[in-house]
Amino acid sequence: MRFLRFLRKVKRSWSSHRTSVEVLISCGALLNNLEQYQKAYPNVAIAPVLKANAYGHGLVEVAEILEKKNLPFFVLDSMHEAMILRNSGIKTKILLIGHTRILNIETAKIKNTSFTITSLEQLEELDKILSSKRDIHLKIDTGMHRQGVLPDDLDRAIKIIKENRLINLEGVCSHLADAEKEDSELTEKQIEQWERAVGLLKKEFSNIKFFHLSSTAGSNLSSAVSANVLRIGLGLYGIDSSPEKKLELIPALELVSIISSVREIASGEKVGYGATFVADKPTEVATVPVGYFEGVDRRLSNRGFLKVGDKFCKIVGRVSMNITSIDVSDVDSVRIGNKVSIISARPEDENSVENIARVIDSIPWVILVHIPQGLRRVVVV
Repeated sequence: MRFLRFLRKVKRSWSSHRTSVEVLISCGALLNNLEQYQKAYPNVAIAPVLKANAYGHGLVEVAEILEKKNLPFFVLDSMHEAMILRNSGIKTKILLIGHTRILNIETAKIKNTSFTITSLEQLEELDKILSSKRDIHLKIDTGMHRQGVLPDDLDRAIKIIKENRLINLEGVCSHLADAEKEDSELTEKQIEQWERAVGLLKKEFSNIKFFHLSSTAGSNLSSAVSANVLRIGLGLYGIDSSPEKKLELIPALELVSIISSVREIASGEKVGYGATFVADKPTEVATVPVGYFEGVDRRLSNRGFLKVGDKFCKIVGRVSMNITSIDVSDVDSVRIGNKVSIISARPEDENSVENIARVIDSIPWVILVHIPQGLRRVVVV
């Protein structure tokens, strides 16, 4: 609680000055993306996934934008995230999709929060110690084999829930392992297992409120499975990982900074740690006060680009902890204080999330969640 009060004080103090690095969050893009999914899949409710600091966008900022949209619940990973939202005044129902310690489920005092049960063993332990009513979503292992009650153990799980009046089976869920591929045999097998499990659970429990299997990648399957909720993570933030890519999504994040110094170096001069860049001609080099701490992956050294105005400027030398150098020779009138786009919100740009991921052989999720929580988030139109 003391730490959360401290964070609120810091947030208020930020309003009086500008920082050198900011994460711009587009309210319009987030709402557009939500609406795209609601229109494309009108038969299911959309549950935004806000875990991992809302995929690096800012947990509280994104929740505040979506709070009044009458959504079934926000999907979080941990009690810590839930506490942050509740202490920030967010009242939308919360589902903790990650593993929660049994003792924390028993003692939790966070209102309007449900817990995902990720194994039969966890359910058995909960059955032994629970002293007050809790809403749970039972996760079924349909074939991804990370978490969930195995189909062979489902009868035992049903027996426990039916005999314990303090366990309210509010929802049933699973997760698709291979939904990004079209015509995946594994996805077909998972759907078959899901349908069997849902059929059995519906026979035993008449008041289950939520059934959710698909996330962004499997959103195109939502009408073909027995589900009434669609969990949207990456797609909410403007990146479509589904095979069809039929929606008009808008990336919601731009990471920006400024030019902090400019200098001309002669041919043969070197830049940065290890002297990995050697100028082959007179070169104008600018530094930007961002580095791998701020989310500029070190693998972009001598490979990636930052954007100054309408020019893509190659990173020269190694990305340092808090400094990145770029070649601004082709940029007119570079000055200290000029805006630099570190991660662009334009998908076609060299420094978009997807293009950065391609260059370093990674995935967009990794790029986004490595943007530090401590950077200032600014909500823009």
